[in-house]
Amino acid sequence: MDKRVEKIIQMMRADVRGELSLGEFAQSVNLSVWRLCHIFKSDVGMPPIRYLRLLRMERAKDLLESSFLSVKEIAYQVGLHDESHFVRDFKSTYGFSPALYRSQFKNNNATEAHGNGHGPTNGNGTHKGVREHLVQIAKHSVLPTVHLFLYVFSYLTLIAN
Repeated sequence: MDKRVEKIIQMMRADVRGELSLGEFAQSVNLSVWRLCHIFKSDVGMPPIRYLRLLRMERAKDLLESSFLSVKEIAYQVGLHDESHFVRDFKSTYGFSPALYRSQFKNNNATEAHGNGHGPTNGNGTHKGVREHLVQIAKHSVLPTVHLFLYVFSYLTLIAN
């Protein structure tokens, strides 16, 4: 991957609020906006603005799962000042509105918490639903490879103990 693209990705990850414009990103790596977009799309597979939007949605998903912030506050945290645009973008990315996603996430965790503490198992002690859970992670994650790796690692750690 081009070092300039890596630098832009690092800048985007450091500030998902998107305080910098495309022009400022381009200037930081001594490229024109057009050339930056061209190189970024060839290396990443999507334009920089779309990538930033996906980073924002990923961050919003993490906040919905781990905080008690309102949907409006989460939208602001990820750099979207219009709640309706945030809800629309989140729904187009994950297939659920932010409120519905949070409620389903909490329900799934509550169901798993009532188990024996060793993950989803059936009466024989074998783990069930792992494949389905991996599929769900891949379907609902903007960056499925990272989430899939983390899930598999945590699952293997769980069954090793």
